[in-house]
Amino acid sequence: MRVLVTGATGYIGGSLVPRLLEAGHQVRVLARDPARVAGRRWAPQVEIARGDVLAPETLRPALAGCDAAYYLVHSMGPHARFDERDRAAAGHFAEAAEAARLGRIVYLGALGDERGPLSEHLASRHATGHRLREGAVPVAELRAAIVVGAGSISFEMVRCLTERLPVMICPRWVFQRVQPIAVRDVLAYLVAALTSPAAAGRVIEIGGADALTYRELMLGYAALRGLRRVLVPVPVLSPGLSSHWVHWMTPVPRGLARPLIEGLRSEVVVRDDLARRLFPEIVPLGYREALAEALSGLDRGDVQASWSDALATSQGDRAPVTLAQGAGLIVERRQREVAAAPADVFRAFSGLGGDRGWLYAGWAWRLRGALDRLLGGVGLRRGRRDRDELRAGDALDFWRVEEVQPARLLRLRAEMKVPGRAWLQFEVHPAAGGATRLVQTAFFAPRGLAGLAYWYLLYPIHALIFRHLIERVGASASAAAAERPG
Repeated sequence: MRVLVTGATGYIGGSLVPRLLEAGHQVRVLARDPARVAGRRWAPQVEIARGDVLAPETLRPALAGCDAAYYLVHSMGPHARFDERDRAAAGHFAEAAEAARLGRIVYLGALGDERGPLSEHLASRHATGHRLREGAVPVAELRAAIVVGAGSISFEMVRCLTERLPVMICPRWVFQRVQPIAVRDVLAYLVAALTSPAAAGRVIEIGGADALTYRELMLGYAALRGLRRVLVPVPVLSPGLSSHWVHWMTPVPRGLARPLIEGLRSEVVVRDDLARRLFPEIVPLGYREALAEALSGLDRGDVQASWSDALATSQGDRAPVTLAQGAGLIVERRQREVAAAPADVFRAFSGLGGDRGWLYAGWAWRLRGALDRLLGGVGLRRGRRDRDELRAGDALDFWRVEEVQPARLLRLRAEMKVPGRAWLQFEVHPAAGGATRLVQTAFFAPRGLAGLAYWYLLYPIHALIFRHLIERVGASASAAAAERPG
């Protein structure tokens, strides 16, 4: 089938695309800014259509020739009346889908009992499904609660609060029940709902094997991480106060935290076993297994999509340096245009380390290596296997080469002693006029308060080194290109 995926820059959409490709479907993704998906691993395998669900004139061309579509967008955030935006966007999409004669829309909404009061966020997710179903195209609506995966916004709140606070003062909603589901199971249901005849026109509640309280979610996370945590529920923490607390203690901004927290006051569990009857081949994981899988992905640095990716799509421009948190990672990304071909830029950063050093502040790199040796680490003594060539698995000073894509990408994993896990990644992308866009990204997954303190105390030094490192790499590549005959 030829399938359009909306929300491909978000967490679920960005994770779903490779699953659809593996299943043999042709995929087209809708993006307000195509540059935001151009760097994804799967980008060369998909069509990219520029469009916006709030701009109806862009939807019909994007849907032309498609057999089905995934609706994975919503406007929750600091916008006033995001529920109105959601309904308007769903209406535009339903009309465009009908005009394109689509066979099906698959929509991912939220659990929640409509017979009781729902928060603005949950009510908006249900209203979006209702608006899509008002069109002529059959809709398969899946409803889920917390998605457990490295990159999910709701899971990120639970993870960060538990990781960073030995003692937590909690609202009474910590005793409310929720049915978390592993991201791999959500993706399995989404792929299956595309082709199941019985899924069309149905509302299908999906969840993991366990229904737990939020208190049990946090204590379960703490147990798996080997952390001792104490939760003290109090009756005076309103959603407004709680959202301020989340804003300061997690990467989730207050404008997103408040509607999420208001939704936590409702019980969100599966009340209908339709998913089990329609898709008996999918056996959802329990919370502990889903949690272990998410943390394993984070430890490997295997985070292909995050809730924070979608928030940046409205920016449009590329800031020279950005610092953000998400998916359990602190990310510092720098980029610059280089007057050289991608191969020249790749050679410049793939030649770092060993006897060539690191182009800037060599004394600082040597000092860090000496301190690492003092602490029992590997230090800088390992050098590199080959002066010019790198292979996945190679040692490179106190780094390990994790991935190499010639003339495109190099990712290094830190093996020095740090309170967490760290990576340094370089990418090249062709730019206008024969230039190259060089992207340098530092990732850090802190372990507890010690990890956060390490990052922020040393960040002024790291920022100075990272700023000059990308400048020197770019200058080295430009000089090599200028010296080449012809």
